[in-house]
Amino acid sequence: MHELTNNVVETRAESTAVETKPDLGVGLIRLHRPKALNALCDALFDDLIHAATALDQDDAIGCLVVTGSTKAFAAGADISEMQTRTFEYAYRTNMFSEWAKFTNVSKPTIAAVNGFALGGGCELAMMCDILIAGDKAKFGQPEINLGVIPGAGGTQRLTRAIGKAKAMHMCLTGEMMDAAAAERAGLVAKIYPADELVDEAVKMAAGIASKGRMSVMMAKEAVNASQELPLQEGLRLERRFFHALFATEDQTEGMSAFLEKRTPEFKHK
Repeated sequence: MHELTNNVVETRAESTAVETKPDLGVGLIRLHRPKALNALCDALFDDLIHAATALDQDDAIGCLVVTGSTKAFAAGADISEMQTRTFEYAYRTNMFSEWAKFTNVSKPTIAAVNGFALGGGCELAMMCDILIAGDKAKFGQPEINLGVIPGAGGTQRLTRAIGKAKAMHMCLTGEMMDAAAAERAGLVAKIYPADELVDEAVKMAAGIASKGRMSVMMAKEAVNASQELPLQEGLRLERRFFHALFATEDQTEGMSAFLEKRTPEFKHK
């Protein structure tokens, strides 16, 4: 496994650990509440957003990886924290709306899921740009068993990822989907042996970070926009981004390197 330097980004709680490898351009965030299977309490998610924002602003970092433990990516939102909350509190605080700040990260994010990704854990994984899984991973939206429904994208991102029929089944039955089924359904991009997952995620992130930074961020924005824009508007946005990249040094370098049959040396300009 690539060796990473611990605690480069100072976190505000003990629920995440941040590691970086500037020469690879990778930032790695580990969710760390082992006794609670990384249940997503408010402090953990605040810490995650703080860490992701700091890495997003770090010029040495080109791609982020979010992972958990071998037992659980995240086993859901913290039920013990939510159980006594009232409708008034949930509505007044717009509960879970803060989670969307994670999706404001401009650099690509990779979810490396081992073990359980349930409820909020599955929703967090779907907030990432690429989702890869260990071969024993399990995905689910079991909120229906608690008398509620998904509240951070489970009915929306999941439906866009795997289609109405499968998403409806998961949300209404609370049944889990294993890694192989998730890959077939289109939720998961790649599957790796569990003990190789994080290393493979770092390797993938390093490959992305080696590309021209502007083209990577524009590709991410264009693909995400495709989920919300009509086709003709999406195509227009794609063309405009394509045109804009001809103003960058990396476009000149990338095309020159291709013609000269050498590896490009992108400067992220």
